[in-house]
This record gives sequence, C-alpha cells and structure tokens, in this order.
Amino acid sequence: MNDLIAAWPERIRAAAAMQTPLRIVGGGSKDFYGQELCGERFEAASYRGIVDYDPTELVITARCGTPLAEVERTLSEGRQMLAFEPPHFGPHATFGGCIAAGLSGPRRPYAGAVRDVVLGVLLLDGRGDELSFGGRVMKNVAGFDISRLVAGSLGTLGVLLEASIKCLPLPKAELTLVLELNETEAMRRFEEWSGLPLPLSASCWHANRLIVRLSGASSAIDEAKRRIGGEELHDAKTFWTGVREQQHPFFRQNAAGLWRCSVRPTAPSPDVDGDPLIEWSGALRWFNGACAGNGSGLRDWAQRHGGHATLFRGSDKTLGAFQALPPAIAALHQRIKATFDPAGIFNRHRMYPQF
Repeated sequence: MNDLIAAWPERIRAAAAMQTPLRIVGGGSKDFYGQELCGERFEAASYRGIVDYDPTELVITARCGTPLAEVERTLSEGRQMLAFEPPHFGPHATFGGCIAAGLSGPRRPYAGAVRDVVLGVLLLDGRGDELSFGGRVMKNVAGFDISRLVAGSLGTLGVLLEASIKCLPLPKAELTLVLELNETEAMRRFEEWSGLPLPLSASCWHANRLIVRLSGASSAIDEAKRRIGGEELHDAKTFWTGVREQQHPFFRQNAAGLWRCSVRPTAPSPDVDGDPLIEWSGALRWFNGACAGNGSGLRDWAQRHGGHATLFRGSDKTLGAFQALPPAIAALHQRIKATFDPAGIFNRHRMYPQF
C-alpha cells in the first residue's frame, strides 16, 4: 500500500514548482459543498484500509480512501459508532472526506463534532513532506492540536493520508417520540429540556412536528418519555437517516439554494416564508428554496445571533458559500494556509476566493 502513494510527494512538489492547483478527490460525494472546484484531480480514494482498531481502546485508525460505510460497519461489529453521525451524501463517501468536510449529523450537539474526536492525522503538506500530528490514543494528544485544524479544512491544508478518531459504544436502547407542536412551542420545549438530565440524542422540527430521539439506558429513556410525552415513531432509523442524508422531503425544495445556519439555540426565527427545518435543539436551522429568501439577510440574522450562515447547496455562489471572516481571523487563516501550503496548490478557492 505504501507503494501506492510513493509518487504523491513528487507530484505535489512538481505542482508547487509550476503553481499548478490540485483538487483532492476522495469519493466525490461532497463536491457540491464549498465554493468552487479548481485544479487537476488528485485521486486519493485508492489509498484505503483500516490500519488499526481495538474496541477496548475506543479508537479507530483508517486511511483516507477507506469507504465511510466500511468504517461504520467495522465499528458496528464491535458495538461502537462514530458518535457525530457523519452524513455520506452518496455511496462512495470516504473516511478522509468525512474528516475534511467536517460535517456532523443529528447527534452532534449531544455527542460532539468531528473535530472533537480527531486524535491524530498523517498528511502530506504543500512541500510534499509527510507530517504527523497527535496520536492513536488520548494520552498521546498533547500541545497545540493541529489535528483539529484538518477537520473541516476541505483539503486546503494538505492530502490527508490517515486519521485516528475516537468512537463511542452504541447506546443500549433508543426511542424516538413525535409531538404535534408549532415552532414557538417547540423552541420553548428545547429551552426547557436543556436544563433537564434527559438522554436526548437528536431533535428535528418541521411543519408542526417535533421529533426527538432518546438514547441510553432503558430506565432513563422510560423516565424521559414520561416527561416529554408524545407518540413513538416507528421505523425511526429510516427517519433519522433521511434527515442526516437530506432525503427528507424538506430538502427536495432547494432549487433556489439550501442554507445552513448555525446560531444560538434561543435565537428568534428570521422573517422568511415557509417552515424551516430545525435540528440540534434549535442550534441548527435549515432554509430551503421555499423559505430561504435573501441570503444576505440570513447572514445578517445569523451573525446577530452568534452564528453564521452557509450556502450549503446552490448553483449561484456569488455571495460565497461561507460567511466572510472578520479581517483578523481571515489573516490568521491565510497564515495557517501559507504554512502548510506555501504555493497555494491544494483545493484552491474551495473555502474562500482568497485561499
């Protein structure tokens, strides 16, 4: 397998010398995400395989091209999971792409995000040098945690060769409940539940239906059900997969764009038409083509309420896929980019036009 990537450093050095941009490609399932696709294809999917997995350590190490489904299947056999529930968005999703995109699913506010569980990474930088950060066990992670910078960087810092991430045991029991509530009442419930020891692991509100998932010990779930009320949702796994993979009917109305807004859970709703889809106990708001309205207005609203708005899907990205960074933060990002990729060849313009 090492022979497979033996030529990669030389190709990177040649590209840097010629100022030739490289577009790092895994499974391609998230090509829609971000600003623009630029450069020669740098295929990484063939570098695959699980390097190390011991269920007793709660850590898995795999190569970048390993299918995400294979990683999840291996963990499931060990009665464990990727607790952040990464979306696949297609059958060819890879482990490296999952980390580079930095996207999390319904369980994220209750179990942590991708960058919260990355313990170590191995990557090739813009000089073609192999760099190693972090480790494969928690006790080896010390100092400035460079590994977390890679999560969500969309391949702009280097070619991710392999990564070690923390996994968690599968819950002993799960139950999904449905309540008929309008948006105002649903948001009030979210705020009320935030102060209670409830085993929440997912939440979703849309079109006057609030759906919550409980995970953990059966006794804790029974007590939470008594407090929350509602009716049990059958075939809950299909529902949560549909939300995670954007197969829910809400996401099919995104012809004019799909906006993803991360804000304070208590943020009041913006003045838009139609019903948004709300996740993460109010901290994640989705606005599709039927209710997105003005993208600049959504960004102003998100910024006022401690967050940001991303054009998650859409053909017109003149506003930029990601919210503009404050000058000081943008300068810091550019310094980090220049340190890892001096020639600026990796996934040029994928995050911001100036990168």
